[in-house]
Amino acid sequence: MGMNDMIQFFRQMSGKLGSNIYAGVQGQTNKQNISFIRQIQKEMKENNCLETPLHELKVVVFDFETTGFYPEKGDQVLSIGAIKMTGNQIIKTETFYSLVNFTHPLSEKISALTKITEDELRSAPMASDVLMEFFKFVKNDALVAHHAKHEQSFLQKLTWDLLKTRFEHRIIDTSFLLRLSDPMIKSMALEDICHECKIEIINRHHALGDAKMTAYVWGHYLELAQSLGYKNLREVYEYLAKIR
Repeated sequence: MGMNDMIQFFRQMSGKLGSNIYAGVQGQTNKQNISFIRQIQKEMKENNCLETPLHELKVVVFDFETTGFYPEKGDQVLSIGAIKMTGNQIIKTETFYSLVNFTHPLSEKISALTKITEDELRSAPMASDVLMEFFKFVKNDALVAHHAKHEQSFLQKLTWDLLKTRFEHRIIDTSFLLRLSDPMIKSMALEDICHECKIEIINRHHALGDAKMTAYVWGHYLELAQSLGYKNLREVYEYLAKIR
């Protein structure tokens, strides 16, 4: 074997070793992520949030900004914002926010609405990394969102596509608590509810901004539920089921 052939041989071997090492590390990381998700799923089953006293109930209020409404048709998550609460108290120091990597052109409508730029998305973390950081922030707490089916559909698809496991966190829609004040309410825009509750509208259509406003809405109606004598979410669900 000549000198040039030998150099080429070692280069090829080095590349193969590097690829194998990378694949091994990536595989180990995926196993750790799946193990973490399964552990918090187990904890969620053991800690039934429906029986937790409302003033002790721990939730993570969150919001997604997306390219559209249909993840099964290719719409993508652009950003995730979240904030923690205990009872009706917002924990202002416990927040989560991240853009999500997106390399396709962004429509002018979405860019204007969210104030997110294509350059910001191209340099953002990958969806798998953001999803895991979000789960580490949430742990086994229940999730709260406004018009929660939107966020739930994206979380279900992301969790399966990226982690090959089912999304099993409980998601509570703020709309169900609104019915305590008016059983006929089916749905209201976030800004309309904020006006109703005298909550200042700040950073609308920013994932963390919307999460914070939703948290104030949740706190407002959770306080109402307590004033009406409800001790936990199960009692609220049972009452609302009777008036459908």
